[in-house]
Amino acid sequence: MASNTVRNRETHELAELRKQAGLWLRQKRDSAGLSQRELAGAVGFEYYTFISQIEAGRGKVPAERFEAYAKAVKVDAREFAMTMLRHNDPHTYSLIFGTEQPAAHTGVVDLEARLRRLEARLPE
Repeated sequence: MASNTVRNRETHELAELRKQAGLWLRQKRDSAGLSQRELAGAVGFEYYTFISQIEAGRGKVPAERFEAYAKAVKVDAREFAMTMLRHNDPHTYSLIFGTEQPAAHTGVVDLEARLRRLEARLPE
């Protein structure tokens, strides 16, 4: 019974993280001056309604589209990928980067520093 409670809580938390990611993505799209239709075309999605689903937290950007999406919304590709990982797979994110949660507007410089620390831990 307790495992169902834990699973339900984790599912709810993941849904909330996806909603946060959707809001972040919408802000980036708005800042880039793109409509959902324009963004869908730039990223290579057949249907612009997929952008709406992602922004509502009901879907996620496929990893193979991260670079195109980041370029379209004028965000550094590495920052984009890390933001998506943090919101869509928080467990993996915390294994790689630790449990600290970066500020909502973490810059690329901070992300680069964190990646260098991670790379220093890896065997050559």
